[in-house]
Amino acid sequence: MTERNDGLEQRFALAQELAVEAGAMALDYFNKRDSLVIETKRDLQDVVSIADRNVETMLRERVAATFSGDGFLGEEHGYDDGVSGYTWVVDPIDGTAPFVNGMPSWCVSIAVVREGKPVIGVIRVPCADETYASAEGHGATLNGRRLTLDPSRNIQNALTGIGSNNYVTPERVGRIISDVMARGGNFIRNGSGALMLAYVAAGRLVGYYEPHMRAWDCMAGFCLVKEAGGQVMPFSLEGEKLFEGQPVLAGNTSCYQELVEIHQTGLAA
Repeated sequence: MTERNDGLEQRFALAQELAVEAGAMALDYFNKRDSLVIETKRDLQDVVSIADRNVETMLRERVAATFSGDGFLGEEHGYDDGVSGYTWVVDPIDGTAPFVNGMPSWCVSIAVVREGKPVIGVIRVPCADETYASAEGHGATLNGRRLTLDPSRNIQNALTGIGSNNYVTPERVGRIISDVMARGGNFIRNGSGALMLAYVAAGRLVGYYEPHMRAWDCMAGFCLVKEAGGQVMPFSLEGEKLFEGQPVLAGNTSCYQELVEIHQTGLAA
């Protein structure tokens, strides 16, 4: 095994360890959420709590203590450049709105990126006691069970996840939903894009589409979906693109092209 692969293995082990630790920390906050200070960011739907910030701080400190040369990008505290070629991309609590409102559809999302692509993706779902884990060439697992997508599942006989936010007009979101349903499908939205990407990897959803997401929301999920045998739309991590919102699309190979058509139709409208 090369030194580079050794580095991947070590980071994969740490990512899984940290996901469980961060999940326990976030769950403790969740169980005490009535005492949390909640703030809004760019609008009243875009919320953040002290839980988000403290969980991310813990993850930053733990990564720095073990891999001091690695970069780190987190939703709450921004970007620290690295020199190792590896960058950790983290959303400490994806689904903060469900979190602060007492719903279980939130998760901790931890990815490691190398050469412009995610090579590690771990998503911890504390309320369900689920850990989704993947690394390049290692496959994807849910609580240790190998995930392999079933090509017989498609838009017509399964559910498609749809994400929305106010970066995208209500009219465009409506067109996306209408297009999915016109093709004989149905949709779901649970408030956490990262979690719905994990559900794609697990075969619970046949695909997921959101016209505007950030890297910390999707990198772990992309690794999971690819390692489970699915397809994802390219997401640029070059330069300033690392910080910008881009379309996110992932799915079973059986429906990926249909989801791309839905995306393209929305762009043309």
